Amino acid sequence: MLFRKKQTKKVTYENQDYGEVSQVRLIWRSFRKNRLAVVGMVLIIIFYFIALFCEFLAPYDPHIYSSKNVYHPPHAVHFIDRDESGTHIRPYVYKQKMGRDPKTLKTIYSDSEEKIYLKLFAHGDPYKLWGMIDGDIHLFTSENVEDRVFFMGADRLGRDVFSRTMVATRISMTVGLIGVITSLVIGIILGGIAGFFGGLVDASIQRVVEFLLAIPTIPLWLGLSAAMPREWSGATRYFAITLILALVGWTKLEREVRGRILALKTEDFVSSAILDGGSQSRIIFRHIIPSITSHIIAAVTLAIPTMIISETSLSFLGVGLLPPTISWGVLLLEVQNLPSLISGPWLFFPAVFVIVVVLAFNFMGDGLRDAADPYVFMRR
Repeated sequence: MLFRKKQTKKVTYENQDYGEVSQVRLIWRSFRKNRLAVVGMVLIIIFYFIALFCEFLAPYDPHIYSSKNVYHPPHAVHFIDRDESGTHIRPYVYKQKMGRDPKTLKTIYSDSEEKIYLKLFAHGDPYKLWGMIDGDIHLFTSENVEDRVFFMGADRLGRDVFSRTMVATRISMTVGLIGVITSLVIGIILGGIAGFFGGLVDASIQRVVEFLLAIPTIPLWLGLSAAMPREWSGATRYFAITLILALVGWTKLEREVRGRILALKTEDFVSSAILDGGSQSRIIFRHIIPSITSHIIAAVTLAIPTMIISETSLSFLGVGLLPPTISWGVLLLEVQNLPSLISGPWLFFPAVFVIVVVLAFNFMGDGLRDAADPYVFMRR
């Protein structure tokens, strides 16, 4: 009996012979050529690293307030220290004294000659890492815990905005991730079923989708969020808001998956799988879904920043997460009125984090979509 040797095809791209490579490696090689996408990916990794170790990265307890530091402006950090013994590289800030303008009675801060030195991996305010592990080591903090250094200033209660922003990153970044994973599962399952089976099943699912899309999004979010009891704990409200965002956000992904499956289910490879006796679930999830990976990636990477903005908007309007829970939206709640914004313009710093994260996800999503496109190598 004669056996024919299995033939393999070498992949060539831009006149380079890659030999036999997997699809993941091909996607990565194409993705890394997009510099904006790589920058976006690096930024997202940094933000999720902050979310994972926010207690360690925050120099102070985000809940401790001080009447002596109300609307304290950001400190300017100096790295070259000159004293009687010479010049040293040692980060420090000048301690500021609070006073009042004799004409306007506005609170003002002025530098004193006293220095506050910073120290890496120093003992500071105690915390519970991930709510389980006790610790008091911070990446950097002041040598004397009582002397506070405000890298992003302080709010109306004298709380450190930088520490609060670090801790808020965990809530704001994970609410989008968990919400998108939930909506992704719902959207792919219902979209796959609707597109593949069609008929009454498709019509029933599409009527539900159309009903949800017909409801104005913001009033729906506001109504569902306002219906949550005010006495719920921060964790309960967090998971409730995540569930609300996921149950509303799956419709667009479902339509994206359904449309692509309708276009692919008449292709030859699908017909071959049916003739080969493949089950319906295997045909959907093994043959069709991998063919629309680029579209799913684009939809998901656009959905995550949408979830983040939605949570931020709800919390900013006072119907989302509430203090003492800390998120970017809760922090921006501090600048709802003009006097607070005038007294502490640095309170707007969390909005910069939101903008950077949204742009990073969009850059990375565009790069992943192009890299995962099955025709990317044919186009180039």
